[in-house]
Amino acid sequence: MRVIAGEFKGRQLKAVPGTATRPTTDKVKEAVFQMMGPFFDGGVVLDLFAGSGSLGIEAISRGMDSGVFVDKSPKAIHTISENIKMVKIEDKIELFRIDAVRALKAIAKRALQFDLILLDPPYKKVEYDKVLTQIVESNLIKENGIIYCEHDGEDVLAESYGPLTLIRHENYGGTIGISIYRRK
Repeated sequence: MRVIAGEFKGRQLKAVPGTATRPTTDKVKEAVFQMMGPFFDGGVVLDLFAGSGSLGIEAISRGMDSGVFVDKSPKAIHTISENIKMVKIEDKIELFRIDAVRALKAIAKRALQFDLILLDPPYKKVEYDKVLTQIVESNLIKENGIIYCEHDGEDVLAESYGPLTLIRHENYGGTIGISIYRRK
């Protein structure tokens, strides 16, 4: 697993030990960032089910200014911490070990908004409808902000969630589904 492009291109990242976390492959990660816009001109990213932090680190490497990374697994938090130290972005990242639903509530209380939200939870263990609805109701995504959802290839997400509109859907090998939303 490595950073594909940008400031940290080619840097190897550690994966979370064990089988509980499924990292996004380099091939899918590259395709996804090309779909969302290959580079960013600043902004804040939320990596909600961060795992190793690979997607959020990729976003920072491609031009996001800062990020909030959330995972409930102690192993994941340790791995993210090692990875952000490796690329020397500790000052740009807030790292939280907390359940995603509780994290969204806490973030809403701080009135934070994001330009990019990355959702790559364990397949079949998260109800996307609830998470996306909570993001919208809590006003966590900025106007024209993007939400990336990686899910089981068999799952079909809605065309819209309030102001969020599905702008792209791809299926990779029948096992990985990618849905990208933009807030209008």
